[in-house]
Parts: sequence; structure tokens; C-alpha cells
Amino acid sequence: MTAVLEVSNIKKSFGGIKAVDGVSFDVQEGEILGLIGPNGCGKSTLFNCILGQLAPTDGEVKVDGKVVTGLRPSELNRLGVSRTFQLLQVFPKLSVRENLILAGQEHQGNMMSRLFGPSDAGLTAVADQMIGFFKLDHLATEAAGGLSYGQQKLLDAAMAFMGGPRLVLLDEPAGGVNLTMLGDLKERLAAINREKRATFVVIEHNMEFVMSLCTRVMVMAEGKLLAMGTPAEVRANPAVIEAYLGH
Repeated sequence: MTAVLEVSNIKKSFGGIKAVDGVSFDVQEGEILGLIGPNGCGKSTLFNCILGQLAPTDGEVKVDGKVVTGLRPSELNRLGVSRTFQLLQVFPKLSVRENLILAGQEHQGNMMSRLFGPSDAGLTAVADQMIGFFKLDHLATEAAGGLSYGQQKLLDAAMAFMGGPRLVLLDEPAGGVNLTMLGDLKERLAAINREKRATFVVIEHNMEFVMSLCTRVMVMAEGKLLAMGTPAEVRANPAVIEAYLGH
């Protein structure tokens, strides 16, 4: 298998606090990797170091074998790296279709090409494919702000996949979603992985969601990588149980 993402000895300090302390892992093509750990263990800081929101204190990040450490988020986006955030990034006054088209434009070259290139560039057709894939057909022309929270989460995930990215990092996609919509979201993510060989990393606190969706799970504690393995291996690891529950 080919490693889409390689993270080597990433460290990030804020003053004397080591938020991320020498974390290394890789993500293989077509894999769904879960990232879990107690609050404050460094998960989001690690994501932000990988994605260019923060400059790591030390270490290296590669995408498809190319060193990308220190690249801006927009540069990583054009290399096929996409993400979602804990807070929804949808535009409430735009329709579902318009949100997807806008997300797709971010993958189409620089600002000049987007301003002076073809007005549609095939994005409406791609947006409609995503609308169908994420089962949002009946909401295509609805304003995103009028959708339920779970429907907005589905839209947010669909936007991340608009450019046909090589790698998507999802930050707490299940947060605040009711059980019915949670099942829909998990099923759609599993389907896009299965049918389109999509590769992604998921930060999540919902253990059932992670353990049933991901092929491998990594656990962080106090800024370090504590454990890595299949969901069954991680679930049975005494060090993981201690990190969450104490002695």
C-alpha cells in the first residue's frame, strides 16, 4: 500500500508546554484512521500542525512522499488535502448546491484562474453528484441555514470531498449529531471510502462511531502517541483504559 500521509516526530510547544511531543504515524491509501484521546491531549494541535494552521516546533509532514511541512492551508488544499472543523463552515444564506460549488472553487487553481476562468467549470455537475451521494437531493435548493444540525454536518462533509481530495481530515464530525443522522453520516463516509477509495483521518470523541468506522485507531495522551492498532486492539489496551478512566 502507498502512504498518502507520513507524519514524523511532530512536536509543538507553547512556551514550556509540550502540546504535541514527538508523534509519528502514517495513513495508507484508502484507509480510515481514527484519532482519539482525552480532552487536551493534543489531537487538534496535531491536526493544525499537519494542515498548516500551526508551524510545528520540530518534525516533518509528507503528502504522497512530498515534504509539505510549513505549507499554507491553501497550498495543501491544491495538493489534494482537505479538512472539516469542529465548528461548521457552511454559508447559511447560500443553498446546499451553492455551498458545494463554492467549496469546489477552492480546489481550482489561484484566485486569477477562478475569477477569469469558466464561470462553472463543471462544478455544478460535481456538486449534484455529491448531493446525490450524501442523500441531500431533497435539500439541494434549500438555504444551508435552514437545515437541521445533522444535515449541515452532512453538507460540511460533502464540501470537504468536493475537489476529489487525496486526503481528508475530519475534526469531530459526529459532535452534536442525533443518532439517526449519525447513522447516515457514518454510512456515507464508509461508502465514499469503499466506492471512491477516499482516505481520511477522523478526530472523534464518539467511541462507537470511531470503532465501527475506522480500520485503525491511534490514541494520544499528554501530547504523545499512546497506542495504535485495530479497534479491537485499542479497546482492549490497558494503557488506553487507564488514560480515559485513571488507575
